[in-house]
Amino acid sequence: MTSIVEHEVKQFAAQARDWWNPDGPEAMLHRLNPVRLKYIRDQIDQHWQCDECSRTPLSGKTALDVGCGAGLLAEPLARLGAKVTGLDASAELIDVAREHARATGLGIDYRAGEVVKLEGEFDLITCMEVIEHVADPMAFAGALARRLTSGGLLIMSTPNATGWSKLLMITIGEGLGRIPRGTHEFEKFIAPEQLKALLNGAGLTCIDVEGIAFSPTRGLHLSDDLRLHYLVTAVGS
Repeated sequence: MTSIVEHEVKQFAAQARDWWNPDGPEAMLHRLNPVRLKYIRDQIDQHWQCDECSRTPLSGKTALDVGCGAGLLAEPLARLGAKVTGLDASAELIDVAREHARATGLGIDYRAGEVVKLEGEFDLITCMEVIEHVADPMAFAGALARRLTSGGLLIMSTPNATGWSKLLMITIGEGLGRIPRGTHEFEKFIAPEQLKALLNGAGLTCIDVEGIAFSPTRGLHLSDDLRLHYLVTAVGS
C-alpha cells in the first residue's frame, strides 16, 4: 500500500526552490503557518500542562511532521524543543529542507518517503494540509495512528468539503494565482465529521476541532467557523 499520488508529489516538488519565499508560490502557507502554530502551541500546553511562557515546551519529546515540505512547520517545532523528524514524499523538497535547516543551525532529521513505511513512535505528530492529497485517507489515518505514542498528540489540518472552501481556495485562490493552480481537487476535500470518523476508526480519540477562517480585516485566523478550513487534535490510545 502507498499513500503517495505521484502527480500530487510533482505538483509540490515543482515549487521546492521557492518554498521559503514568503512572496512566492507558497505565500499562502507562510500566512497560514502562524495560525497553525498558535493552535499547536495551545494544544501542547493544554495536553502536557506546559508553562505557557516556556520557549521549549517540547523539550524531551519527539515530533514527526508528515508532509513537511521544505520545513515551514518542522523548524518551529524544533525551536520549541522537540527532536523533530520531517517526512515528505518529495525528495526535492527534502533537499531544500535540509539546506535551510543547516543554514539556521537546526538539527532536524529529514527523510524522503511515506509514513506507511516509517518506523518508530512519536509524542507529537503534525500533518498539515496533507490528507486531502493522499491516495487512501483511511489507510493514511491508520499509518499516522501507528506512529503515535500512547497518550501522544496528533494534530491535523485540512480544507472543509464546502462550497465556501471551494470558492475561496480553488475558484478565487487558484483562479487568481494566489495558490498554485492544480493544488487542490475539491472531490478530495474532507468534512470534519468524516475526518473524525477516520481517526476514531484508527483507534484515536478526537479531543478538539477548531476552524481557520478568513476576513479582509483579520486575514486568516482561528475561529469557530469551520466552513473554510479546520484543525483537529486526536490522542493516541
